[in-house]
Amino acid sequence: MTKDELQQQMIVAMKAKDKVRLSIIRQVMGEVKNIEVNERRDATEEDVNGMIKRLIKQTSETLEMSRQAGNNQERTDTLTEQVSILESLLPEQVSGDALVALIEQVIAETGASSRKDMGRVMGALTAATGGNFDKPAAAKEVGARLA
Repeated sequence: MTKDELQQQMIVAMKAKDKVRLSIIRQVMGEVKNIEVNERRDATEEDVNGMIKRLIKQTSETLEMSRQAGNNQERTDTLTEQVSILESLLPEQVSGDALVALIEQVIAETGASSRKDMGRVMGALTAATGGNFDKPAAAKEVGARLA
């Protein structure tokens, strides 16, 4: 997601009067603005996606704590909705058959032959997908192929 796409999403949320979605997008836009101001450069698509992933992690941790506390269902519901909105802003993750095909390709390219090469394969997968893949499933598949 680029900064321009985020701005378009913000306009759509304003017109739809979707307050939760609007607040999440504004939060992401604020973090992107911090990158631009602090680092004196335009935010790239990787910066925006990284920011969204960080916010997903933070919100998910807060959600888990809220579930453990178990005393405010409304807050838990709001946090759940925020996580789903943030996840919808990210591009589709590589998974399933596409992930298996990519793993086979990366193993062939890197010449990996044993479990010692697993880190190299996972690093190449991260580089090929920009980190946008199902990591637990990939690790399981790579481990099975290099066993």
